[in-house]
Amino acid sequence: MGFFLNFMAHPTFFLVLSLLLIPASTHLQSKEQGYVSVLLSDKGIDFAKNMLIKKAISSMIPLHLPDIKKSVKIPLLGQVHMVLSNITISSVRVASSSVETGEMGIVLVASGVTADLTMNWRYSYKSWIVVISDSGDASVQVKDMEVGLTFTLEEQDGSLNLSLLDSGCYVKDMSIKLDGGASWLYQRVVDAFEGPIGSAVENAISKKIKEGILKLDSRLQSLPKQVSVDHVSAMNVTFVDDPVLSNSSVEIDINGLFMAKDNILIPNYYYEGLQASDSSNCAAKMVGISLHENVFNTAVVVYFNAGYMHWIVDRFPNQSLLNTATWRFVYPQLYKKYPNDDMNLNVSLTSPPVIRIAENNLDGTIYLDVIVNVLDADEVIPVACVSLVIRSSCSPQILMNKLAGFLKLKSFTVSYKWSNIGDLHMRLLRPVAFAILKTVFLPYVNSHLLKGLPLPFLHGFTLKNAEIHYTNSKMMICSNLALT
Repeated sequence: MGFFLNFMAHPTFFLVLSLLLIPASTHLQSKEQGYVSVLLSDKGIDFAKNMLIKKAISSMIPLHLPDIKKSVKIPLLGQVHMVLSNITISSVRVASSSVETGEMGIVLVASGVTADLTMNWRYSYKSWIVVISDSGDASVQVKDMEVGLTFTLEEQDGSLNLSLLDSGCYVKDMSIKLDGGASWLYQRVVDAFEGPIGSAVENAISKKIKEGILKLDSRLQSLPKQVSVDHVSAMNVTFVDDPVLSNSSVEIDINGLFMAKDNILIPNYYYEGLQASDSSNCAAKMVGISLHENVFNTAVVVYFNAGYMHWIVDRFPNQSLLNTATWRFVYPQLYKKYPNDDMNLNVSLTSPPVIRIAENNLDGTIYLDVIVNVLDADEVIPVACVSLVIRSSCSPQILMNKLAGFLKLKSFTVSYKWSNIGDLHMRLLRPVAFAILKTVFLPYVNSHLLKGLPLPFLHGFTLKNAEIHYTNSKMMICSNLALT
């Protein structure tokens, strides 16, 4: 029952970045609605920002810069030709960072950045008698650097478009240490190359930022609009509206409903009546994942229409219940015509279950027909049918990154539908129906529910100290995050 999936199987970097790059604009209502939402609180935004910076640095390092050549006129020596080669940024450290909204978009700033560089140097100059040259290694530390980006992210035709408005890298100070060579040349190298090294670092990092944004935009554009769950169903994962920014959270919505691969239509009422998410319960956690009850309802509709909600019961904890001898008081005519014959039960849902998210759990109404079959020699003979309306509750729980649950029976009704051999004693049938529900139906359903359904948006993360809240026909999973 893989009703959910990690449809965002692209690198975590791309997903979390899309949650941070929220345009500072008024939220516009579109014709489509989002039934799955991910909200990041201030705590979650800070976590994502720090993770993104770490990911960006690890993907950038080592960063190779082009060679720098320069000629300097030195008294008594004339022109000295200097070259810096194999210039490599080997490490970057960020002292502080921030994300702020502005009229033009989102501004991400990393301040107090320190970068360590290694390089080779050489010089040569020609006198009227000889050519003199020397070479060695050098280490450079660029200090108090500031890196900034301004960008927007907008929904267009179900995809996300990322636009870089501005970016820059600014070097404020550096120190240069030469190994080898003549000490008298040290200050000349510092004077000659401090500016070019700073410019090379600024240009290289700015170029890397632009390349990264272009790649990210391309990946966002290539995200699928529907993702296969199995050979029966798919999830509609189109983005809905521009991401929404509030003072305490950011939200990104997808359609999130299930759809049949054979294009059987889902009833329109599952696309109506959506209310805004309430993230107030998640303020103390990093992330809130909101699932509307229609996500569950469209899933069961798809699998019901595909014929997956019926099964034959031919094994029972008390196997004697599947013999006509046990039914001689409930169904005397059956025992009279088929004495001591084995039986099975054909259990089928007559319509999709109806799932409602209540105050403290999920409530479900299940409509069943149970056909009693007699196994007479090699023949399967339907002899009677009863209908059940089961009212149940499900208590969801988080198991690792999965949403699991346990179905409990609240009440049920059983009614006579038809019989080919006389009447059933309905008063006596109810305890039998209760036994079937308790010992067969509920254990079968719970064996699937307890396996858990993978939650969307969690590729690369682990939920930590998760809580479940219920509001406005929605389930809100509030949790902290840890990298896996």
